[in-house]
Amino acid sequence: MRLKAQSDTTQRKMSIHFQQTAVYQYHAAFDASYSGDNSLQNKEEGAMSLTSTLFLDIPLWKGASFTFNPELSGGKGLSQAKGLGGFTNGETFRIGNPEPVVYVARLLLEQNFELAHHRNLKLVIGKYGLSDYFDLNAYSHDPRAHFMNWSLMNQGSWDYAANTRGYTSGLYVAYTTPEMEARGSFSAVPTSANGPDLDYQYDKANGINVEITKPFQLTAAWSGFFRVLAYRNQAAMGNYDLANKRVGIPDITSTRSSFRTKFGYGLNTEISYSDVLGLFARYGWSDGKNETWAFTEIDESISLGIHFWGKSWHRKQDFAGIAWVANGLSSSHQKYQQLGGNGFMIGDGNLNYGHESILEAFYSFQVPHSPFTLSPDFQWVINPGYNIDRGPLTVWGLRVHTEL
Repeated sequence: MRLKAQSDTTQRKMSIHFQQTAVYQYHAAFDASYSGDNSLQNKEEGAMSLTSTLFLDIPLWKGASFTFNPELSGGKGLSQAKGLGGFTNGETFRIGNPEPVVYVARLLLEQNFELAHHRNLKLVIGKYGLSDYFDLNAYSHDPRAHFMNWSLMNQGSWDYAANTRGYTSGLYVAYTTPEMEARGSFSAVPTSANGPDLDYQYDKANGINVEITKPFQLTAAWSGFFRVLAYRNQAAMGNYDLANKRVGIPDITSTRSSFRTKFGYGLNTEISYSDVLGLFARYGWSDGKNETWAFTEIDESISLGIHFWGKSWHRKQDFAGIAWVANGLSSSHQKYQQLGGNGFMIGDGNLNYGHESILEAFYSFQVPHSPFTLSPDFQWVINPGYNIDRGPLTVWGLRVHTEL
């Protein structure tokens, strides 16, 4: 099939966009039989995070564009974003320093080819976030607009290749037809678990992702998408079973060895009803044998929720949502935690295992005659950190978001 660079019917111009999101979260004291180095603090606690992002898109030749995306982030999450598999604030990172830092989030070149019969081929090379392209969901994906919990903004068990701030470098390809879309990527993983630096020895360490998206129409009013995602990471990971055999408190880092892999899959669907109501559900699984490397300590996750558009109550710019998610660990990962081992997210010094269940609800209110959106948020967590001996936990939050 002959490729043709995508032609534009109008002259494209450089575009600049800006967003800023501030999130404040608070939880009261809760019951805990014991706590460890990586536990969520069970005393009263509050935390605020802030991100400011500038998007600069520059058109090049036909079908091509260059994106430069500097970002500023500061503040912190509750307990330095530790103690939960499904952490409560998707706008913060596992970085202890609350001082604002400026960094390059995305720096990429994109080329689109227009093919016959309404088909398209997209190539992207550079620095980006895998969640920019994979595991999309109109109602459960963007913590700046919708649900804020980590296990609702993405498939919780998807240990996607990224540095501490959520970005990677590599190659992304997408092939789109009216009937389906196929996506794939080959990208860098961090040099260490939750590390800030990426490993560019692609022959030894890498992340591979593939996804198929299929649109469907149920009735004239009901339509949606179904997605199947599969991934495989390779890196110098530790192994839970080996760590569990060591004398004393296990240390996953002492068992690291090159060329270890982690793989998993995810199912993702969304259904819309006439821009009034949206439904979504996800299920994800990973093998959970080797060390969590990039995202969060979840080996299995299932979620479902409902999205409501404000036009139903005469507030066209408002929307709301409620969702439930349950997260789990593999048996090897459970034993590691029970023996007192620490990951980079959780570690109570002991574990009385139970699924971590989270209920989240939010309402986004568009401030009249302004670019600001206010979103009160509520999260109720049962068995935080998969531990029956801790919690339940209630987290209240407020998000302030603007786009220009």
